[in-house]
Amino acid sequence: VQLQASGGGLVQAGGSLRLSCVASDRVLGRYTIGWFRQAPGAEREFVASINWKFGRTAYADSVKGRFTISRDNAENTVYLQMNALESEDTAVYTCAGRISTVWNYWGQGTQVTVSS
Repeated sequence: VQLQASGGGLVQAGGSLRLSCVASDRVLGRYTIGWFRQAPGAEREFVASINWKFGRTAYADSVKGRFTISRDNAENTVYLQMNALESEDTAVYTCAGRISTVWNYWGQGTQVTVSS
């Protein structure tokens, strides 16, 4: 599967952004799609994921209650709605996919910058 992320930008603290990850594979029922982020000088970290078939979601503790991951079957797209953004959320956000336990498929990143 090929993944293409978009939707990043510059936003003030407390604001919102919605990221999109469009998948090329029409048979996404086998996949879990996730979002990761990497801030300058930091390691890449998990943000959220969603199991396409069952809709099960998982979130990093740092974003629980603020971010929501969802999917649109018709559009083959996974969204990451980010609310109450903080300066610590500034990072390059990348979507990824896996069938097993290994994240094998990676899209390009989209920059999110939160100004305080």
